[in-house]
Amino acid sequence: MTELYFQRHRRLRQNAAMRALVKETYLQKEDLIYPLFIIEGKNVKNPVSSMPGVFQLSLDNLAAEVDEIVELGIRAVLLFGIPKEKDAVGTGAFHDHGIVQEATRLIKERHPELLVVADTCLCEFTDHGHCGVIEGDQVLNDPSLDVLARTAISQAKAGADIIAPSNMMDGFVTAIRAGLDSAGFQHIPIMSYAVKYASSYYGPFREAAEGAPQFGDRKTYQMDPSNRMEAIREATSDVEEGADFLIVKPALAYMDIIRDVKNSFPLPVVAYNVSGEYSMVKAAAQNGWIDEKAVVMETLLGMKRAGSDLIITYHAKDVCRWLEEK
Repeated sequence: MTELYFQRHRRLRQNAAMRALVKETYLQKEDLIYPLFIIEGKNVKNPVSSMPGVFQLSLDNLAAEVDEIVELGIRAVLLFGIPKEKDAVGTGAFHDHGIVQEATRLIKERHPELLVVADTCLCEFTDHGHCGVIEGDQVLNDPSLDVLARTAISQAKAGADIIAPSNMMDGFVTAIRAGLDSAGFQHIPIMSYAVKYASSYYGPFREAAEGAPQFGDRKTYQMDPSNRMEAIREATSDVEEGADFLIVKPALAYMDIIRDVKNSFPLPVVAYNVSGEYSMVKAAAQNGWIDEKAVVMETLLGMKRAGSDLIITYHAKDVCRWLEEK
């Protein structure tokens, strides 16, 4: 037999102990941020039909949910609010007793160590469902900035640990940073939705948050999925304006963008494993087409490998349970 020369890569894969020794990427509980949908009312626990295992919760049901989250080892939650009343400017978003503010107070009183990330947007609070102030059929950029800054300040006053603006208005980070600083919240970081695409993967979220636009779409402020370099321009602006974290949303179809952002900026990168990504896995698993645990763990590990430091995911509670099984 002719002598062959080749690399024996399988030497490092021959058993579980060896594979663990050379493992490059890890997924752990501390990487996860769990989204919560908080709704006004009493004794409400509405299942989101398109997102199995996800609920709209009233404040009186939030305590038990938060207790479970902390017990599982999750360190941070992301709050979305669903008000009873909406108006043209999203007044409920910045009201001192708005649903996000009240949920924040409840969580911080019960579990001070649990980090509260407040989604800072207007779409769930406006009667038109857009992420800013409108005039006719146009979403106005600059008038929206003041409302967003007011919202961030009210969330910080309520005890939010991190402000996460998701609106994609130009200049939103600098407006919020200036507002927080002037109100004495220089220590509160901004987790910017720096790179947020106008994605079809958001469909189930619209049901969960009840914030679908009542006319048009969000393509004039969220990014075109075909664009890559634009993501760097968007993230660069946010870094220059004072962002402390950079979110890429969605995650699964944008792994290249996660890597680009990670390679370009010395800030923590957050992947948002969005509702459509979650629902596709759940639907396939319920039909017996995939192994849910294996697919979820592989997908989130891929997001970590692509460069994300943190992952916002509706799978967080399940992942914590699976990690405990090891």
